[in-house]
Amino acid sequence: QVQLVESGGGLVQAGDSLKLTCIVSGTTPDYYAFAWFRQAPEKEREAVSCIPSGGSTLPVYADSLRGRFTISRDNARNEINLQIKRLRPEDTAVYYCATDLRPRCSANWRSQGDFDRWGKGTQVTVSS
Repeated sequence: QVQLVESGGGLVQAGDSLKLTCIVSGTTPDYYAFAWFRQAPEKEREAVSCIPSGGSTLPVYADSLRGRFTISRDNARNEINLQIKRLRPEDTAVYYCATDLRPRCSANWRSQGDFDRWGKGTQVTVSS
């Protein structure tokens, strides 16, 4: 049973940086792609980034979030990480980790329907 558990969220001030972590259990994460999504209050869940397996293909990012967000993986620690710099109040959301146990980020990776395994999320609140 694949489980994804997010952590690292909290209350931060605008301009701060934060590192979110997704711990993967029940499978070997090395072989699969993982994504981060976020959902702000009263808004649709939106894609943030997706990282494929292996190191030969670069991660992909939502166009509007490119530059401040960095996704990475530490296979030895079974971690998928999301570094966020220069946080803004509009980054306030629940951040979710997801996978569909495929090695690549599909062309539809921005769609939450493309993923069938989700963590419960970690809350990030950015104060101005």
